[in-house]
Amino acid sequence: MNKANPTSPSELKTIGFTPFLYCSNQPLFHVCRDVPIADALAQASDLLFLAKSLTVDAAYAQDTHAWAAHYLTAMSKAVVDDVVKVLTRRSVGTKKKAAQPNNT
Repeated sequence: MNKANPTSPSELKTIGFTPFLYCSNQPLFHVCRDVPIADALAQASDLLFLAKSLTVDAAYAQDTHAWAAHYLTAMSKAVVDDVVKVLTRRSVGTKKKAAQPNNT
């Protein structure tokens, strides 16, 4: 198995390129690299569930949780974007490999 090009989606991991929450035009946080994408997507799903709950609370209460929901959605979006980068990079590599002539 080639670690640069995993053969199974279960072996794919985050690349850690995606920043979120900027301060003074610099990213304060990044998605961590080498997290299995299934775990990363499960975490993003949990963050989105919490954000959804907070937005429902905010819709009915004067003491809103809008900023908490904002930060949770920013984190989950960064995780999903990082996973998409992994999957896109993998599909581009697969297409390039398939386009190469067979040297047998």
